[in-house]
Amino acid sequence: MHLSSLPFLLVLISGIFCQYDYDMGYFPDPDYPYVHSMMVPSTAVCAPECNCPETYPSAMYCDDLKLKSIPIVPAGIKYLYLRNNMIEGIEENAFDNVTDLQWLILDHNHLENSKIKGKVLSKLKSLKKLHINYNNLTEAVGPLANTMDDLQLSHNKITKVSANVLEGMVNLTVFYLQNNQLKTDSVSGALKGLKSLLYLDLSFNQFTKLPKGLPPALLMLYFNNNQITNIPDEYFQSLKALQYLHLSHNRLTDGGIPGNVFNISSLVELDLSFNMLKSIPTVNENLENFYLQVNQINKFPLSSFCKVVGPLTYSRVKYLRLDGNNLTQADLPQEMYNCLRVAADISLQ
Repeated sequence: MHLSSLPFLLVLISGIFCQYDYDMGYFPDPDYPYVHSMMVPSTAVCAPECNCPETYPSAMYCDDLKLKSIPIVPAGIKYLYLRNNMIEGIEENAFDNVTDLQWLILDHNHLENSKIKGKVLSKLKSLKKLHINYNNLTEAVGPLANTMDDLQLSHNKITKVSANVLEGMVNLTVFYLQNNQLKTDSVSGALKGLKSLLYLDLSFNQFTKLPKGLPPALLMLYFNNNQITNIPDEYFQSLKALQYLHLSHNRLTDGGIPGNVFNISSLVELDLSFNMLKSIPTVNENLENFYLQVNQINKFPLSSFCKVVGPLTYSRVKYLRLDGNNLTQADLPQEMYNCLRVAADISLQ
Protein backbone atom coordinates (compact mmCIF):
# COMPACT_ATOMS: atom_id res chain seq x y z
CA MET A 1 0.00 0.00 0.00
CA HIS A 2 1.26 3.45 -0.81
CA LEU A 3 1.77 5.46 2.38
CA SER A 4 0.36 8.59 0.78
CA SER A 5 -3.02 6.87 0.51
CA LEU A 6 -3.14 5.56 4.08
CA PRO A 7 -4.96 8.45 5.81
CA PHE A 8 -7.62 8.48 3.11
CA LEU A 9 -8.19 4.75 3.46
CA LEU A 10 -8.41 4.80 7.24
CA VAL A 11 -10.98 7.57 7.35
CA LEU A 12 -13.24 6.66 4.45
CA ILE A 13 -13.19 2.90 4.18
CA SER A 14 -12.17 1.38 7.46
CA GLY A 15 -11.63 -2.27 6.85
CA ILE A 16 -10.97 -2.03 3.13
CA PHE A 17 -9.19 -5.38 3.18
CA CYS A 18 -12.35 -7.06 4.45
CA GLN A 19 -13.50 -7.65 0.91
CA TYR A 20 -17.18 -8.20 1.39
CA ASP A 21 -18.10 -5.76 4.14
CA TYR A 22 -20.41 -3.45 2.24
CA ASP A 23 -22.43 -2.17 5.20
CA MET A 24 -19.56 -0.08 6.41
CA GLY A 25 -21.80 2.44 8.10
CA TYR A 26 -20.81 5.99 8.84
CA PHE A 27 -17.28 6.95 9.77
CA PRO A 28 -17.00 10.50 11.12
CA ASP A 29 -14.37 12.95 10.02
CA PRO A 30 -11.34 12.78 12.35
CA ASP A 31 -11.42 16.57 12.66
CA TYR A 32 -14.93 16.44 14.09
CA PRO A 33 -15.41 13.47 16.45
CA TYR A 34 -18.76 11.78 16.70
CA VAL A 35 -20.51 12.28 20.03
CA HIS A 36 -23.63 10.28 20.78
CA SER A 37 -26.57 12.53 21.50
CA MET A 38 -27.38 10.95 24.86
CA MET A 39 -23.89 11.07 26.34
CA VAL A 40 -23.50 14.75 27.24
CA PRO A 41 -25.65 17.76 28.26
CA SER A 42 -27.26 19.81 25.52
CA THR A 43 -26.81 23.51 24.84
CA ALA A 44 -29.71 25.92 25.15
CA VAL A 45 -29.74 26.71 21.42
CA CYS A 46 -31.07 23.42 20.11
CA ALA A 47 -34.31 21.87 18.90
CA PRO A 48 -36.02 20.65 22.10
CA GLU A 49 -36.34 17.06 20.89
CA CYS A 50 -32.69 16.87 19.82
CA ASN A 51 -29.31 17.20 21.50
CA CYS A 52 -26.53 19.72 20.87
CA PRO A 53 -23.54 18.72 23.02
CA GLU A 54 -21.82 21.53 24.89
CA THR A 55 -18.48 20.24 23.66
CA TYR A 56 -19.68 20.43 20.01
CA PRO A 57 -22.36 23.14 20.02
CA SER A 58 -22.51 23.37 16.22
CA ALA A 59 -23.68 19.74 15.97
CA MET A 60 -27.32 18.72 16.46
CA TYR A 61 -28.18 15.05 17.00
CA CYS A 62 -31.75 13.97 16.30
CA ASP A 63 -31.19 10.24 15.83
CA ASP A 64 -33.63 7.48 16.80
CA LEU A 65 -36.55 9.78 17.66
CA LYS A 66 -39.23 8.47 15.26
CA LEU A 67 -39.39 11.91 13.68
CA LYS A 68 -41.64 12.28 10.65
CA SER A 69 -40.35 15.69 9.61
CA ILE A 70 -37.23 17.83 9.95
CA PRO A 71 -37.27 19.70 13.28
CA ILE A 72 -36.55 23.42 13.47
CA VAL A 73 -32.80 23.84 13.04
CA PRO A 74 -31.43 26.87 14.93
CA ALA A 75 -28.87 29.19 13.37
CA GLY A 76 -25.30 28.17 14.10
CA ILE A 77 -25.79 24.44 13.50
CA LYS A 78 -23.34 23.11 10.94
CA TYR A 79 -23.58 19.34 11.52
CA LEU A 80 -27.06 17.80 11.52
CA TYR A 81 -27.74 14.13 12.27
CA LEU A 82 -31.22 12.73 11.60
CA ARG A 83 -30.56 9.00 11.37
CA ASN A 84 -33.03 6.23 12.10
CA ASN A 85 -36.24 8.22 11.93
CA MET A 86 -39.38 8.09 9.77
CA ILE A 87 -38.82 11.20 7.66
CA GLU A 88 -40.46 10.97 4.22
CA GLY A 89 -39.83 14.46 2.87
CA ILE A 90 -38.05 17.79 3.35
CA GLU A 91 -39.96 21.07 3.15
CA GLU A 92 -38.40 23.87 1.12
CA ASN A 93 -37.87 26.08 4.17
CA ALA A 94 -36.42 23.33 6.37
CA PHE A 95 -32.90 24.76 6.36
CA ASP A 96 -33.56 28.48 5.95
CA ASN A 97 -31.83 29.18 9.29
CA VAL A 98 -28.74 27.16 8.37
CA THR A 99 -27.86 27.76 4.74
CA ASP A 100 -24.23 27.31 5.83
CA LEU A 101 -24.89 23.73 7.01
CA GLN A 102 -21.88 21.52 6.25
CA TRP A 103 -23.00 17.98 7.13
CA LEU A 104 -26.48 16.53 6.64
CA ILE A 105 -26.85 12.89 7.70
CA LEU A 106 -30.23 11.32 6.88
CA ASP A 107 -29.50 7.60 6.82
CA HIS A 108 -32.29 5.12 7.59
CA ASN A 109 -35.37 7.21 6.88
CA HIS A 110 -38.20 6.99 4.32
CA LEU A 111 -37.20 9.83 2.01
CA GLU A 112 -38.66 9.97 -1.50
CA ASN A 113 -37.55 12.25 -4.34
CA SER A 114 -41.03 13.68 -4.86
CA LYS A 115 -41.21 14.78 -1.23
CA ILE A 116 -37.90 16.66 -1.22
CA LYS A 117 -39.36 20.04 -2.08
CA GLY A 118 -38.05 22.58 -4.55
CA LYS A 119 -34.40 23.50 -4.22
CA VAL A 120 -34.12 22.84 -0.51
CA LEU A 121 -30.79 21.02 -0.90
CA SER A 122 -29.44 23.46 -3.48
CA LYS A 123 -29.74 26.28 -0.93
CA LEU A 124 -27.05 24.67 1.23
CA LYS A 125 -24.10 26.45 -0.37
CA SER A 126 -21.50 25.17 2.13
CA LEU A 127 -22.62 21.54 2.25
CA LYS A 128 -19.75 19.04 2.25
CA LYS A 129 -21.31 15.75 3.32
CA LEU A 130 -24.76 14.46 2.40
CA HIS A 131 -25.68 10.93 3.47
CA ILE A 132 -29.07 9.54 2.45
CA ASN A 133 -28.30 5.83 2.69
CA TYR A 134 -31.15 3.40 3.34
CA ASN A 135 -34.05 5.47 2.07
CA ASN A 136 -36.54 5.29 -0.82
CA LEU A 137 -34.88 7.46 -3.45
CA THR A 138 -35.38 6.52 -7.10
CA GLU A 139 -33.01 9.15 -8.55
CA ALA A 140 -29.81 10.80 -7.36
CA VAL A 141 -30.59 14.06 -5.57
CA GLY A 142 -29.30 17.42 -6.74
CA PRO A 143 -28.01 19.75 -7.95
CA LEU A 144 -25.84 20.24 -4.88
CA ALA A 145 -23.19 22.75 -3.85
CA ASN A 146 -19.75 22.60 -5.44
CA THR A 147 -18.35 22.32 -1.90
CA MET A 148 -19.58 18.72 -1.66
CA ASP A 149 -16.87 16.14 -0.99
CA ASP A 150 -18.87 13.14 0.26
CA LEU A 151 -22.18 11.96 -1.25
CA GLN A 152 -23.68 8.68 -0.04
CA LEU A 153 -26.88 7.34 -1.62
CA SER A 154 -26.51 3.61 -1.07
CA HIS A 155 -29.33 1.16 -0.30
CA ASN A 156 -32.06 3.05 -2.13
CA LYS A 157 -34.06 2.27 -5.28
CA ILE A 158 -32.12 4.56 -7.61
CA THR A 159 -32.46 3.78 -11.31
CA LYS A 160 -31.04 7.00 -12.73
CA VAL A 161 -28.13 9.38 -12.21
CA SER A 162 -28.39 12.48 -14.40
CA ALA A 163 -25.37 14.50 -15.44
CA ASN A 164 -27.12 17.78 -14.59
CA VAL A 165 -27.65 16.58 -11.01
CA LEU A 166 -23.89 16.18 -10.55
CA GLU A 167 -22.92 19.26 -12.53
CA GLY A 168 -20.31 21.47 -10.89
CA MET A 169 -19.41 19.01 -8.12
CA VAL A 170 -15.71 19.38 -8.81
CA ASN A 171 -14.68 18.72 -5.20
CA LEU A 172 -16.57 15.47 -4.69
CA THR A 173 -14.15 12.73 -3.63
CA VAL A 174 -16.47 9.99 -2.31
CA PHE A 175 -19.64 8.67 -3.98
CA TYR A 176 -21.59 5.68 -2.62
CA LEU A 177 -24.19 4.24 -5.00
CA GLN A 178 -24.12 0.58 -4.03
CA ASN A 179 -27.28 -1.46 -3.48
CA ASN A 180 -29.51 0.36 -5.93
CA GLN A 181 -31.12 -0.57 -9.26
CA LEU A 182 -28.71 1.11 -11.65
CA LYS A 183 -28.03 -0.15 -15.16
CA THR A 184 -25.26 0.80 -17.57
CA ASP A 185 -27.21 3.36 -19.59
CA SER A 186 -28.52 5.10 -16.47
CA VAL A 187 -25.00 6.12 -15.40
CA SER A 188 -22.88 6.36 -18.57
CA GLY A 189 -21.46 9.85 -18.99
CA ALA A 190 -23.05 11.22 -15.83
CA LEU A 191 -19.92 10.80 -13.70
CA LYS A 192 -17.33 12.16 -16.09
CA GLY A 193 -17.34 15.68 -14.67
CA LEU A 194 -16.45 14.55 -11.14
CA LYS A 195 -12.82 15.46 -11.62
CA SER A 196 -11.77 14.97 -7.98
CA LEU A 197 -13.61 11.70 -7.36
CA LEU A 198 -11.38 9.11 -5.70
CA TYR A 199 -13.85 6.54 -4.38
CA LEU A 200 -16.80 5.14 -6.34
CA ASP A 201 -18.90 2.18 -5.25
CA LEU A 202 -21.42 0.80 -7.77
CA SER A 203 -21.67 -2.68 -6.24
CA PHE A 204 -24.96 -4.56 -5.95
CA ASN A 205 -26.65 -2.97 -8.93
CA GLN A 206 -27.80 -4.31 -12.31
CA PHE A 207 -24.85 -3.54 -14.59
CA THR A 208 -24.27 -5.94 -17.47
CA LYS A 209 -21.56 -3.72 -18.97
CA LEU A 210 -19.20 -1.19 -17.49
CA PRO A 211 -20.42 2.39 -17.97
CA LYS A 212 -18.61 4.92 -20.12
CA GLY A 213 -16.98 8.07 -18.85
CA LEU A 214 -15.58 7.21 -15.44
CA PRO A 215 -13.86 10.06 -13.56
CA PRO A 216 -10.13 10.08 -14.36
CA ALA A 217 -8.82 10.59 -10.79
CA LEU A 218 -10.38 7.41 -9.35
CA LEU A 219 -8.31 5.63 -6.74
CA MET A 220 -10.88 3.00 -5.70
CA LEU A 221 -13.55 1.47 -7.93
CA TYR A 222 -16.08 -1.17 -6.88
CA PHE A 223 -18.38 -3.11 -9.22
CA ASN A 224 -18.97 -6.19 -7.06
CA ASN A 225 -22.19 -8.18 -7.35
CA ASN A 226 -23.41 -7.09 -10.75
CA GLN A 227 -23.94 -9.05 -13.98
CA ILE A 228 -20.91 -7.87 -15.95
CA THR A 229 -19.80 -10.32 -18.64
CA ASN A 230 -16.93 -8.52 -20.35
CA ILE A 231 -14.57 -5.56 -20.14
CA PRO A 232 -13.76 -3.38 -23.17
CA ASP A 233 -10.15 -3.32 -24.30
CA GLU A 234 -8.16 -0.48 -22.67
CA TYR A 235 -11.17 0.38 -20.49
CA PHE A 236 -9.01 1.35 -17.51
CA GLN A 237 -6.29 3.09 -19.49
CA SER A 238 -7.55 6.58 -18.61
CA LEU A 239 -7.58 5.79 -14.87
CA LYS A 240 -3.93 6.54 -14.23
CA ALA A 241 -4.22 6.55 -10.41
CA LEU A 242 -6.44 3.49 -9.92
CA GLN A 243 -5.21 1.37 -7.00
CA TYR A 244 -8.19 -0.75 -5.89
CA LEU A 245 -10.46 -2.51 -8.38
CA HIS A 246 -13.12 -4.98 -7.28
CA LEU A 247 -15.21 -6.98 -9.77
CA SER A 248 -16.18 -9.98 -7.67
CA HIS A 249 -19.49 -11.83 -8.06
CA ASN A 250 -20.01 -11.03 -11.73
CA ARG A 251 -20.14 -13.19 -14.88
CA LEU A 252 -16.69 -12.61 -16.27
CA THR A 253 -15.19 -15.29 -18.51
CA ASP A 254 -11.81 -15.58 -20.22
CA GLY A 255 -13.33 -14.46 -23.50
CA GLY A 256 -14.64 -11.28 -21.90
CA ILE A 257 -11.24 -10.11 -20.64
CA PRO A 258 -8.79 -8.63 -23.17
CA GLY A 259 -5.20 -9.74 -22.68
CA ASN A 260 -3.74 -6.71 -20.91
CA VAL A 261 -6.83 -4.99 -19.54
CA PHE A 262 -5.64 -5.54 -15.94
CA ASN A 263 -2.00 -4.71 -16.66
CA ILE A 264 -2.34 -1.44 -14.75
CA SER A 265 0.89 -0.18 -13.20
CA SER A 266 -0.85 1.78 -10.41
CA LEU A 267 -3.04 -1.14 -9.28
CA VAL A 268 -2.42 -2.47 -5.76
CA GLU A 269 -5.47 -4.71 -5.30
CA LEU A 270 -7.59 -6.64 -7.81
CA ASP A 271 -10.60 -8.76 -6.89
CA LEU A 272 -11.97 -11.09 -9.57
CA SER A 273 -13.34 -13.72 -7.20
CA PHE A 274 -16.64 -15.52 -7.79
CA ASN A 275 -16.62 -15.27 -11.57
CA MET A 276 -16.24 -17.90 -14.32
CA LEU A 277 -12.58 -17.57 -15.22
CA LYS A 278 -10.60 -20.62 -16.33
CA SER A 279 -7.21 -18.91 -16.54
CA ILE A 280 -5.39 -16.23 -14.57
CA PRO A 281 -5.47 -12.85 -16.32
CA THR A 282 -2.22 -10.99 -16.90
CA VAL A 283 -1.53 -8.39 -14.23
CA ASN A 284 1.15 -5.81 -13.66
CA GLU A 285 4.15 -6.73 -11.53
CA ASN A 286 3.24 -3.97 -9.05
CA LEU A 287 0.02 -5.68 -7.95
CA GLU A 288 0.07 -6.70 -4.26
CA ASN A 289 -3.31 -8.32 -3.48
CA PHE A 290 -4.99 -10.61 -6.02
CA TYR A 291 -8.27 -12.38 -5.26
CA LEU A 292 -9.32 -15.16 -7.65
CA GLN A 293 -11.16 -17.56 -5.38
CA VAL A 294 -14.20 -19.51 -6.60
CA ASN A 295 -13.62 -19.44 -10.34
CA GLN A 296 -12.86 -22.38 -12.64
CA ILE A 297 -9.10 -21.87 -12.95
CA ASN A 298 -7.19 -25.02 -13.88
CA LYS A 299 -3.69 -23.78 -14.73
CA PHE A 300 -1.07 -21.49 -13.27
CA PRO A 301 0.98 -19.70 -15.94
CA LEU A 302 3.80 -17.63 -14.45
CA SER A 303 3.51 -15.28 -17.42
CA SER A 304 0.33 -13.92 -15.83
CA PHE A 305 2.52 -12.46 -13.08
CA CYS A 306 6.03 -12.09 -14.53
CA LYS A 307 7.09 -11.40 -18.08
CA VAL A 308 10.73 -11.86 -17.15
CA VAL A 309 12.21 -13.03 -13.85
CA GLY A 310 15.37 -11.33 -12.65
CA PRO A 311 16.94 -9.57 -9.66
CA LEU A 312 14.65 -6.56 -10.10
CA THR A 313 11.90 -8.05 -12.24
CA TYR A 314 9.47 -10.06 -10.15
CA SER A 315 5.88 -9.90 -8.97
CA ARG A 316 5.06 -7.82 -5.88
CA VAL A 317 2.03 -9.98 -5.07
CA LYS A 318 1.83 -10.57 -1.32
CA TYR A 319 -1.60 -12.19 -1.05
CA LEU A 320 -2.98 -14.51 -3.71
CA ARG A 321 -6.25 -16.36 -3.21
CA LEU A 322 -6.97 -19.29 -5.52
CA ASP A 323 -9.17 -21.43 -3.28
CA GLY A 324 -12.34 -22.80 -4.82
CA ASN A 325 -10.70 -23.45 -8.20
CA ASN A 326 -9.46 -26.57 -9.99
CA LEU A 327 -5.87 -26.22 -8.80
CA THR A 328 -3.76 -28.31 -6.47
CA GLN A 329 -0.26 -27.86 -5.12
CA ALA A 330 1.00 -30.15 -7.89
CA ASP A 331 -0.23 -27.65 -10.50
CA LEU A 332 2.08 -24.92 -9.23
CA PRO A 333 5.35 -24.64 -11.19
CA GLN A 334 8.58 -25.13 -9.24
CA GLU A 335 9.96 -21.80 -10.40
CA MET A 336 6.90 -20.00 -9.03
CA TYR A 337 8.73 -18.61 -6.01
CA ASN A 338 11.33 -16.90 -8.17
CA CYS A 339 8.51 -14.85 -9.63
CA LEU A 340 6.32 -14.58 -6.50
CA ARG A 341 9.23 -14.12 -4.13
CA VAL A 342 7.49 -11.70 -1.74
CA ALA A 343 4.24 -13.66 -1.50
CA ALA A 344 3.26 -14.12 2.14
CA ASP A 345 0.11 -16.13 1.49
CA ILE A 346 -0.95 -18.21 -1.52
CA SER A 347 -4.25 -19.93 -0.72
CA LEU A 348 -5.35 -22.99 -2.68
CA GLN A 349 -7.84 -24.39 -0.17
